[in-house]
Amino acid sequence: MSQTFDVMELAEHVKKQRWWNKMFGQNSSGPAAEKYSVVTQLAIGGVSGWCAGYLFQKVGKLAASAVGGGFFLLQIAHHTGYIKIDWKRVEQDVNKAKKQLKLSSDKPPKEVRTKLNEVQVFVKKNIVLTGGFAGGFLLGLAS
Repeated sequence: MSQTFDVMELAEHVKKQRWWNKMFGQNSSGPAAEKYSVVTQLAIGGVSGWCAGYLFQKVGKLAASAVGGGFFLLQIAHHTGYIKIDWKRVEQDVNKAKKQLKLSSDKPPKEVRTKLNEVQVFVKKNIVLTGGFAGGFLLGLAS
């Protein structure tokens, strides 16, 4: 008794579901304001913003702990004599970096301006979605 099972990829199966087509549509280009209701945009933006804020909070704490712990270990190693730090050289390097940053901060590079313009256009076209994301992000940081 052998049965043949038709194996369908998960992506193909999901695309055939009515909720998937209703939510994301066949054509996913264009601003969300043209495709979804305000409530749907707020819900999608709020949930994705909350998830991003929550993850940002957790990763931020981990990064702060790692940087602080590394600095603490370096201080202990310096005071116990395992390493010797040339503070005059550190100060010179920091001052040199400050001067380079001041020179390059007058006008941002073309790539940065282009990306900034793209973000501004996206936010203007999808203001409800981005507002929901911002609110959800702040809630995610607070939780």
